[in-house]
Amino acid sequence: MKNKVVTLLMCLVGVVGSVSAQKTSKPNVIVVLADDIGTGDISYYRKMHSNKIILETPNIDKLANQGVVFTNAHAPAALCATSRYGIMTGNGCHQSPLPWGVWSAYAKSAFTPNQLTLGKLMQQANYKTAFFGKWHLGTSFSEKGNPSKVYKERHGKAMELDVDITKIVAGGPKYNGFEYSLTLPAGVQDVPYAVYENSQWKPLGKDSKIDVITNQKMERLNIHLDKDEGLGDSNWDPHLIGPLLANNAVSFIKENAKKDQPFFMYYCSQAVHKPHAPAKELNGVKIAGTTPSKHMDMIKELDVQVGMMIEQLKKEGIYENTVFVFTSDNGGLLVDKNTAKSGHRVSDIYRGAKNQPYEGGHRVPFIVSWPNTLKNNTINKPALGLDIMATLAAITNTKIEKGQAVDSYNLLPVLKNPKSDDIHSFLIVQGGSGKQGIIIEDDWKLIINFDKKDKTWKRRTPVSLFNLKDNIQEKEAGNLINHPKYQDKVKELFDKYNSVRDHKTPTGKHS
Repeated sequence: MKNKVVTLLMCLVGVVGSVSAQKTSKPNVIVVLADDIGTGDISYYRKMHSNKIILETPNIDKLANQGVVFTNAHAPAALCATSRYGIMTGNGCHQSPLPWGVWSAYAKSAFTPNQLTLGKLMQQANYKTAFFGKWHLGTSFSEKGNPSKVYKERHGKAMELDVDITKIVAGGPKYNGFEYSLTLPAGVQDVPYAVYENSQWKPLGKDSKIDVITNQKMERLNIHLDKDEGLGDSNWDPHLIGPLLANNAVSFIKENAKKDQPFFMYYCSQAVHKPHAPAKELNGVKIAGTTPSKHMDMIKELDVQVGMMIEQLKKEGIYENTVFVFTSDNGGLLVDKNTAKSGHRVSDIYRGAKNQPYEGGHRVPFIVSWPNTLKNNTINKPALGLDIMATLAAITNTKIEKGQAVDSYNLLPVLKNPKSDDIHSFLIVQGGSGKQGIIIEDDWKLIINFDKKDKTWKRRTPVSLFNLKDNIQEKEAGNLINHPKYQDKVKELFDKYNSVRDHKTPTGKHS
């Protein structure tokens, strides 16, 4: 009897110890960065302001229903490459050596030597790291026929054909902390029109070869290229890219779910950037032609991609201890006529869209789910895509060295306690190709135009002042920039913006 009691106690200790180990183990982490998704594209957000929902996003909505939803979250910029730099480094766009963006896959990397990235941070935390999708942060290839020489991008209308696109030789995910990668150097929108697995060209078909991708060749797929004609895989078909990314992401989860080492996946979807090329079907769900427009088909495809990852996490029994972050690189797209005709509003109640300095250009969905730790909450406190870095550092108990991720703010305190005031006291973001700076403090928003002819970026003019508390839609009738009563507020915000930008003053908090 005594032996039985001892055995029973030992079993109980083993069970308790096992449960304890599970509770204290580091969570897996998935960050999904959508491409050109506005708050109005996600039905959970749209339902906050309207009963007229044209397109449901059930999988992302489920994530929101179980997680923490930020309603005052912003991308670092209203345009993608600049935002991607900020999210990857935790630095404001103005901290970059290329503050207005990297627009070519053949461009030099945006990262300086020894730059901390999300991949490097999670490697330091002893995570298996993986990158999927659109990079758009600069990649280097060799000159064709001269493997020892790095190709230098050219600007102009002529196609760039003297580059060897079979291998990324610097600047891509492999060189920035990601052990595995399935990469689109510039997304589906630009050259090279090819996919890279661990920096090596991954042929899309058995008969694939390097070819020149032209609009004439894409006509058979009913596709018009969004950017340049140029080199790519002869079997290039953007309709296939979403399924390729999603299915490989699911495989990565399956392969790493039972390993002792936790994993970090940074999933940068191709959806919903142009050219809009929805899959016919994904995960048993029909996509193409099931919504009022191809644009909205792509939103549906994105939702299915997210659903596939959640489904696999649950199947592996690791969903409860997975941090799942969903956000976007900038606001939603200026819509096509079919999307507009349907009544779908990509920016919800906000003015503007991608590439514009108004709220619709940079206010984005931001959802954080971690079922065994975080309760469902909605938070109307300021947050930035930049904050992912410091938040993951806090979650994984990893130190960020001084001088790194200087504008990233640890959101873990407010995630655990929505009443916490441990948040940004003000936000600095930027517009798009119009070259605008933006500062938001206590519901006051100042938009500043940069003189494009001045490459020192010192000549600036404040052009709009909005009180978002009274004028969240930024109606021009409520632009107070010339109102005598608010000239002190204009000066106060303009001076603060100039000081932070010119001195590169850190605005983040890591712990």
